[in-house]
Amino acid sequence: MENLWLAMLLIYGGTAVVSYFLGCFNGAVIVSKYILRDDIRNHGSGNAGLTNFHRTFGGGLTFVVILCDVLKAVLAVLLASTVFGGAVTAKYWAGLFCLLGHMFPCMFHFKGGKGILSGGTIALMIDWRVALVVWGGFLVLVIVTRYVSLGSLWAGASFPFISWYCFPEVRVVVLAFLLGGLVVWQHRANIRRLLAGNENKFSLHHKKEGGT
Repeated sequence: MENLWLAMLLIYGGTAVVSYFLGCFNGAVIVSKYILRDDIRNHGSGNAGLTNFHRTFGGGLTFVVILCDVLKAVLAVLLASTVFGGAVTAKYWAGLFCLLGHMFPCMFHFKGGKGILSGGTIALMIDWRVALVVWGGFLVLVIVTRYVSLGSLWAGASFPFISWYCFPEVRVVVLAFLLGGLVVWQHRANIRRLLAGNENKFSLHHKKEGGT
């Protein structure tokens, strides 16, 4: 029994470490710092996320950022799913640590993004019903209001509840609330700006100030 617990600890710990370091490969930071030689965290909101990158730099490299942030989430969840035989709890576990790596990357001074693109990818990898609620609400709110942050808050807040509905297991629900809570917490400055009425609206054209 002791050996079994040790093996499980090593497997879960190893999955967490690998998922975290995958998450650390922040597309916005890598592209801006090492390709454009102009760290995205020195512009706009200072956030190392897709929206701030698009607003600041725009251009085709935005798709490189998207690809990087999507692929790392896919790899993290796929790895956990393979190791644990498709167990849904493992997907949430890997997703949580991948998101932590994205938000707090150790190789970039723990200053990363807000986790919407990677988090949305994790939702897609977990279950289509979870993705439908998270992405559906996000897209409707962004299209109607043009506030990416409002859609992002919906994504973070709705994620644990749709997860609870689809997978009413204690471990899944706890992990889902941690994942969703992280996303909402990372948008606390956006909440203040939304309440103050000075939040930036999304535009297809990039600009040098503002960001989410």
